[in-house]
Amino acid sequence: MFTLKYKDINEEREIPNEDYTINDLLNDLNLSAQTMVSKQNGELVIEDTVIEDGDEIKLVQIIYGG
Repeated sequence: MFTLKYKDINEEREIPNEDYTINDLLNDLNLSAQTMVSKQNGELVIEDTVIEDGDEIKLVQIIYGG
């Protein structure tokens, strides 16, 4: 289990497999890695980072201005 925090979501989720990455999570949520910043237990991480049992994953949307 890990904790997902994104916008209004704050929930416990099962880890589907042992190599489940941030990128897999983004795909499951239909989010683009290009528009998101990912934090694992408060630290910035890349999309290839594997989610471990007990992790807190926070996703933050990047806002582009023009």
